[in-house]
Amino acid sequence: MVLKVWMSHGDQLDRAPDGFKVIGCTQTSPFAAIINEEKYLFGIQFHPEVTHTPRGKDILKNFVASVCECQTNWTMESFIDKEIGRIRQIVGPNGQVVGAVSGGVDSTVAAKLMKEAIGDRFHAVLVDNGVMRLNECQTVKKQLGDHLGINLKVVDASDKFLDRLKGVTDPEKKRKIIGNTFIEVFESEAAKIDLENKESGHGNIEYLLQGTLYPDVIESISFKGPSATIKTHHNVGGLTKNMKLKLIEPLRELFKDEVRELGKILSIDEDLIWRHPFPGPGIAIRILGEVTPSQVAIVRAADHIFIEEIKKAGLYRKISQAYAALLPVKAVGVMGDKRTYEQVIALRAVETTDFMTADWFPFPYDVLKRISNRIINEVKGVNRVVYDVSSKPPATIEWE
Repeated sequence: MVLKVWMSHGDQLDRAPDGFKVIGCTQTSPFAAIINEEKYLFGIQFHPEVTHTPRGKDILKNFVASVCECQTNWTMESFIDKEIGRIRQIVGPNGQVVGAVSGGVDSTVAAKLMKEAIGDRFHAVLVDNGVMRLNECQTVKKQLGDHLGINLKVVDASDKFLDRLKGVTDPEKKRKIIGNTFIEVFESEAAKIDLENKESGHGNIEYLLQGTLYPDVIESISFKGPSATIKTHHNVGGLTKNMKLKLIEPLRELFKDEVRELGKILSIDEDLIWRHPFPGPGIAIRILGEVTPSQVAIVRAADHIFIEEIKKAGLYRKISQAYAALLPVKAVGVMGDKRTYEQVIALRAVETTDFMTADWFPFPYDVLKRISNRIINEVKGVNRVVYDVSSKPPATIEWE
C-alpha cells in the first residue's frame, strides 16, 4: 500500500528500537512507521496533522478511537460551554477583562466568546500601532462595535510604536518591540478602566484576553528537545516578563479551521469569519528593513490593490492568506522616457487549512497582470512586482 505523507525534516532513525518492526518506509527513511505488537506501541516519523498528509486525519482518528479507545463525543458546542464556564470561574462574578482585538477571525472569535461569558465586563481594545492596513481601525470598530455589540475602544499609539521601530531591521527585534509595546499600552488602558471602575464600584482589570492559536505557540516556543523557535509571535514570545495582567487564551489549543467553525456557531458574520489573517506586528513584518511612515504607506497601498483585485476576481475565499511585502532592494525601470530606480513589491498568496503547511496559490495570469499593472502605475515608489512561489515549509507564510 502506498500512502502519501508529509516529511519535512532531514533527521531519521538509523535502526528500529528493540521489539519493534517496520510497517512503513520511504526511499530515504527506512523507519518511517514502526510497531511493537506485544506492547501495542506505534511510532511514526511524518506529520499526520497537516493538510499535506491527505489521510492524516484518518490516521489520527484510528489511533485515538481504535488504538486508545477514546470516546469521540467532543464537539465545538461542548467546547463553547466548557470555555464559557472556565472563563466565568477564573474571572469571577465581578472581574473585569481587557482584550486585544485586531479585527481578524482569531481575536474576533475570542472577543465574542468573552462577551458571551461576562458581557460588558469585557473591555476590547484595538491599538492603532501605525502599521495597520488601509482604513483598518475604522473597519474593525464598525464590525466589532456596531455589528457584534462588543465594548470596544480604539487607542491611537502609532507614534509610540513607530518611534521605537526607528532604525530596527531585525525581524525578531521588531516582533519583540511590538509585543512589548502592546502589553504596555494594554496595561495603561487597564489602569484607566480600573480608575473608572473604582468610581463606579466595579472590580479591577486582572486579565488580558488574547486570540492565540496553537500554531502561534508551536512556532514561538520550543517545548522539548532540539526543535527550534521558528519565529516569535508577538502574542507569545513578545510578552514582557514583568507583565501585570494574567492571560486568558481560550483558543490556544485550536487551529484556524476550528476557530472558523467556532465563529459560525457563535453567529459571527461570514465576512469576518473568512477574513484573511493579519499578523499582530502588522505591516512591520511585511517591510523587510527599517519601518518608516513612507514605507508603511507603500505597503498599505499595494496591499489594498492586491486584496481588492482578488475580491473582484472572486478568488478571496479560495485563498487562505494574501498580502504585499516590500523588499529591501531597488530595481532599474523606465516610466515614460525616464529611468527609474525604485522599490520592489513581492506578492504572497497561499492555500492552507491549518497554517502549519501551505502551497502558493496558482493565480490566473490575467489577474496577476492586472494586479501588477495597478500597483506599478498607482503606488508611488514601486517599479517592479514579483510573485512568491514558495511552499511552507521550507518558507514561512510571512516573509519575516
